Amino acid sequence: MRKIVPLVIIICLSLTVFADKLLIPMDVTQKNHLKAYGIAYWVLEQQEEVEWLLNYKGGSFLMNDYENIEKECLFRGVTFTTMSESRAIGIKNDIANPSVNAEVVKLLKVPKIAVYSPKTAQPWDDAVTMVLKYAEIPYDVVFDDEVLSDKLPLYNWLHLHHEDFTGQYGKFWASYRNAPWYINQVNEAQELAEKYGYTKVSELKLAVSKKIRDFTIGGGFLFAMCSAPDSYDVALSANGIDICERMFDGDPMAPNAQAKLDFDNAFAFKDFNIELNPMRYEISNIDIDPRTRRVKEANDLFALNEFSAKWDVIPTILTQNHERIVKSFMGQTTAFQKQFVKSSVVIMGENKSLGEVKYLHGMMGKGQFTFYGGHDPEDYQHMVGEPPTDLSLHPNSPGYRLILNNILFPSVKKKKQKT
Repeated sequence: MRKIVPLVIIICLSLTVFADKLLIPMDVTQKNHLKAYGIAYWVLEQQEEVEWLLNYKGGSFLMNDYENIEKECLFRGVTFTTMSESRAIGIKNDIANPSVNAEVVKLLKVPKIAVYSPKTAQPWDDAVTMVLKYAEIPYDVVFDDEVLSDKLPLYNWLHLHHEDFTGQYGKFWASYRNAPWYINQVNEAQELAEKYGYTKVSELKLAVSKKIRDFTIGGGFLFAMCSAPDSYDVALSANGIDICERMFDGDPMAPNAQAKLDFDNAFAFKDFNIELNPMRYEISNIDIDPRTRRVKEANDLFALNEFSAKWDVIPTILTQNHERIVKSFMGQTTAFQKQFVKSSVVIMGENKSLGEVKYLHGMMGKGQFTFYGGHDPEDYQHMVGEPPTDLSLHPNSPGYRLILNNILFPSVKKKKQKT
């Protein structure tokens, strides 16, 4: 009888062994990539650590296995697996192999997120707010009042989207000057300029641009899409030079404005020309020229460049995906002409045959920035007035995944750069 008891105990213990770790795979087996990022954010909110397994099953997330996390994954439709602590250690040991292009980084804190957006923003205006809502990641909306009253240091991450920092209202005047939404945006901008003592909206937006620059230099993370990247750099390069025609600010553009630009002030771009025609829907020639671009939608793609996960950790994080070839998409700024990208900038996604950069990253002081061309990753040619994209139809969007990589990036535990 005494010999039987230990055997019974062993059998009982084997039946009650529980999983120690929960893995959220981010390869093609994942049912909902976008909401998976929301789970990672939610776990961080519970003050639990998350490990990001770069280049392992599409950039998977590893965390302690608790019943409430499993329930949350099931509720949100996110695929997960459980495993023993020893199995998880084995995976991380494999990743640590110098010959394996993978790395483990820790996510330690919840990033505080701000989206720069006017009160008159329309439902179709911003892919980032749409994916944040879908992924169930909270954010605050800020605009010129908050920026000029020095609220940005309260945040880790700032997004700019469909905004024109040059004071030309997106160059929409030719087509939409009589549209109610356009009139409302102009009125709102002019009221804000007057409130802060500026005679022109371009002066207000330059002051805002400099505050955003200071936020980034001080250690913030700036993410910009659509018209924001080139209009922001153009505004900083102009630095008070009048580049607006009469319909935008009541007087003509300054003589020889182009020759007065200072590209050293810009984050990502150099040697570009501003668009002098006020009737043309472009701010500069940083953007690719749709008049000469001959690419069919089915063939309009860009490739994510591959980086060394152990040496180039930041671009590796920002390019985590289950697909390396991504559908391109248009916007007021669709992509950046490679010839105008500064050599200090890291190109993370591009169409080399067309000389187009879609996705880039750079350093600015203690902070960092990512610029992403195009308006909506799942709407190839989004038109003003169209309904917003229903992301429940695109839960595995590789284009939207790139946005969410940037959302989680401020959570990464800082590591000493390898030399």
